Amino acid sequence: MAAPKCKTCRRAGEKLFLKGDKCFTPKCIFERRPYPPGKPLSERKHRSNLTEYGVQLKEKQKLRNVYGLSEKQFRRYVKESGAEASGSPAEHLFLRLECRLDNVVYRLGLAKSRTQARQMVAHGHFMIGKRKLTIPSYQVKKGEVVSIRPGSRTSPLFSAATEKMEKHPIPNWITSHALQLSAEVNGSPTYDKNEIGFNFQSVIEFYGR
Repeated sequence: MAAPKCKTCRRAGEKLFLKGDKCFTPKCIFERRPYPPGKPLSERKHRSNLTEYGVQLKEKQKLRNVYGLSEKQFRRYVKESGAEASGSPAEHLFLRLECRLDNVVYRLGLAKSRTQARQMVAHGHFMIGKRKLTIPSYQVKKGEVVSIRPGSRTSPLFSAATEKMEKHPIPNWITSHALQLSAEVNGSPTYDKNEIGFNFQSVIEFYGR
C-alpha cells in the first residue's frame, strides 16, 4: 500500500519530494507507478484536460502539501499576502513560506524533509540568536542567526551536521557557517516564477474566486 505522501505525489501528477532522500531511491513508488492502482490505461497515458479551476486547485494542493501546512494556516498566509501594501501577493506568499523557520532548517540541509525540520524545531533543537524557539512557523528575518542549540549538538540527529551543511546547496539569501553549526539570513528569497517550479499566481487566484 502506498504511503500517504506517495499518494499526494500521484494526485499531483509529479514528484513533490515529500519523503526526502527516499524519493531519490529505486524504491520510490511514484517512479514505479505514477498513477493510482486500477486506473484505466487510457487515463495513464493521457491526463484529462483540467478546467481553470482544476488547475488552480491542483497548484494550491501541491504547494500546501510541499510546505506541509494545514488548509487553515495556508489560507491565512494567502490572505495576509494579499493585504500587503506593495508588491504582488504571489511574491509575498512565496516570502512567507520560504522564511518559515522549519523551511530555513530544511534549506540548510539539516533535515531530509520539511516534515522532519518541523519536528526538529518543535522539539527545541534550534535557536534564533540566543533564544530557543519551538515555533516552526516563526518568520526568520534578515540579520537573524539560526543555530543548533548547544544541548542538541550531541544528538544523533546532528552527528554529521557540519558535513551536511557544507555539501548541501544553500540559497544565496542564507550564509552558512557550517563549523559553528549556524547560518545567517542575509537577504530575502528571490521570487522568480520561471524558476521556482510552482504557480503562486494560480494559488492567489484560487482563493480570490
